Amino acid sequence: MEYYQHIWRILDTHLDSILLILDEIDKLASSNILMQLSRAREAGKTDCYIGIIGISNKIQYKEQLDERIDSSFGHRELFFHPYDAEQLKEIMRNRTDAFQPGVLGSGTIELCAALAAKKHGDARKAIDILKEAGELARRNDDEAITDQHIKQAQNVAEINRVEELTSGGTIHAKLALYSLASLIITGSKESFSTRDVYERYEQMCELVGYDAVTENGLYKQLKEQAFLGIIESTKTGGGRSQGSYLLHRLVTNPKHIIKAVHRDSSLDTLPSLGDLQDFSTITNESSQATLDSSS
Repeated sequence: MEYYQHIWRILDTHLDSILLILDEIDKLASSNILMQLSRAREAGKTDCYIGIIGISNKIQYKEQLDERIDSSFGHRELFFHPYDAEQLKEIMRNRTDAFQPGVLGSGTIELCAALAAKKHGDARKAIDILKEAGELARRNDDEAITDQHIKQAQNVAEINRVEELTSGGTIHAKLALYSLASLIITGSKESFSTRDVYERYEQMCELVGYDAVTENGLYKQLKEQAFLGIIESTKTGGGRSQGSYLLHRLVTNPKHIIKAVHRDSSLDTLPSLGDLQDFSTITNESSQATLDSSS
């Protein structure tokens, strides 16, 4: 509370009005900061007029706002569409001086732009693909970037992105993501219930020697990953016998999740991509044997 009082004093002493620009405002969706700022003058905490410009690449972040914050904002939305392939090409051409002459072929930038435009339209990610393709060519002692370098780079860039998003998360957040990814890879569905993910998560905790959190604790980890945009969670009805429940699916390739999680050295005992199918077969046979012995 002392910090807020200090802010109000500064505003009243030096300003009549202020416009705050908050990048990635979605990260404050459940924070008290937005409530304090949006209602400061109304509550008599300051005489300064406060305006807020919030920037987010998550279109649905508004749904996570407290109703009181949403009401006091009285906001208008402006949408900036993702870059198309032509725009991405122009942006990437400004980065060509980072490469030696002859390294970039006639269609290199065009392919990077086309892949990025098709997937996300994000200029930073498109540049990451080009940069990683150059690194692959350099490591292989190749004189020029090929289409194969670019396609490999796209996978590496996506794994790097997932690792960056999960790096600040807990071990259990990574295990939750890994569990969902492994279910998708070894199963025949793209989405699974919290209960399904929890059962696989308990198996993974046992493998790496961590005590599992509760099912509600796992749900909170999945909710956080949905907030980061790594997974999507949707409520569905299971009929009278089951009621409603959540289904979780990955937004990115599950193989990228497996590889990103494996970069954490504390989780290197988790099954690799090549071992996942065998792991699933073993656990299914074990479950069936338990059922047979109890029947």
